[in-house]
Amino acid sequence: MKVLVPVKRVLDYNVKPRVKADGSGVDLANVKMSINPFDEIAVEEAIRLKEKGAASEIVAVSIGEAKAQETLRTALAMGADRAILIVAEGEVEPLGVAKLLAKVVEEELPGLVILGKQAIDDDSNQTGQMLAALLNWGQGTFASKVEIDGDVAKVTREVDGGLETVSLKLPAIVTTDLRLNEPRYASLPNIMKAKSKPLAQKTPADYGVDVTPRLKTLKVVEPAKRQAGVKVADVDELIGKLKTLGVVA
Repeated sequence: MKVLVPVKRVLDYNVKPRVKADGSGVDLANVKMSINPFDEIAVEEAIRLKEKGAASEIVAVSIGEAKAQETLRTALAMGADRAILIVAEGEVEPLGVAKLLAKVVEEELPGLVILGKQAIDDDSNQTGQMLAALLNWGQGTFASKVEIDGDVAKVTREVDGGLETVSLKLPAIVTTDLRLNEPRYASLPNIMKAKSKPLAQKTPADYGVDVTPRLKTLKVVEPAKRQAGVKVADVDELIGKLKTLGVVA
């Protein structure tokens, strides 16, 4: 079974985002970028499926600017077999990403598409669901456990009330949650090997997909700074303060 793993290049989660002076977006100049953490978990899960013999090939795919090659090389160093980069300058919205991935699926014919439940830059949490709708495939979102048994995938997913297990007939879509696994570090020999692994470059035009944005960002602002707390002597003073602030009636 071939596994397709979409990955996204995002601002590193250890870096504090800075808003541009003109409020047009987040400043990404001269900051560390890395693979989206949820997508890294997806790559790790695909590798584990291959190690168990449930998968035969792992194909990583990314949509974005040319620098996304670095993100794909990370996936290749972790254990992916080959990669596809769809070069698209500027922001590509979730629907555009889903349409491009649907075309890649038609071309590659994977038995499973596994990707992060969301990207930490826009937190849209839409691509996996949209891709499942476009392909008319079953989906298991927010996965904390994935088991492959023949042509069936059993996915334990995190829901508000606890855990839910769904059975999906392959091919299917799975989106990963944080507790699914802990991604491995790429070893130096694997990083060197990744440089020689196949990485194909395409464009949205090659797939006949229009990725023109349908949304316009009007303004981006930083959240208000947290105000200092106030000490109170007893419960009565606390209730009085809360009433003054309008928190309680």
